[in-house]
Amino acid sequence: MSTEPLATFESSLTDVGVELVRTPAEGFESTLAPLLETPAVGTPLPFEGVSLPDAVETDPTVRDLEAARTGVTAAGYGIADYGSVVVQGGADGEEPVSLYADEHVAVLAAGDLLPDMDAAFDRLAEDVRSGTGQAVIATGPSATADMGALVKGAHGPIDVTVVLLEDR
Repeated sequence: MSTEPLATFESSLTDVGVELVRTPAEGFESTLAPLLETPAVGTPLPFEGVSLPDAVETDPTVRDLEAARTGVTAAGYGIADYGSVVVQGGADGEEPVSLYADEHVAVLAAGDLLPDMDAAFDRLAEDVRSGTGQAVIATGPSATADMGALVKGAHGPIDVTVVLLEDR
């Protein structure tokens, strides 16, 4: 992977208040551990050799989602120019897990980092054609200033961290 999209992604994440943590798949569990505030919920991760620890509930009930402090999901891909992650929806409940908890940890394979929105739209179009078109494009923590001062966590997570699997 070229270092340019990665450098752009890291800079864009910083601009929107998101931390990027890099790790090889082998070190994923030890990298994730300090990011988890329990109770934690998550969805199964599609990356070979990478799984969530037992402390993360991967079949959450509505009550689990409401109580969760941390939600962990895979990001289908990242958009370097915007510091965005695309959380693809599906039967595992990726959208609620990414939106209910105060902290969202998005796990992204380095090979799924796209340079710009044009590439993201091309990929989204492929997803729609293949029947996996549900997606949330998330750029930083949830925030609104509709009623005055900026409020974080108004309709989603207060904090977001991206864990980049460097060897995937």
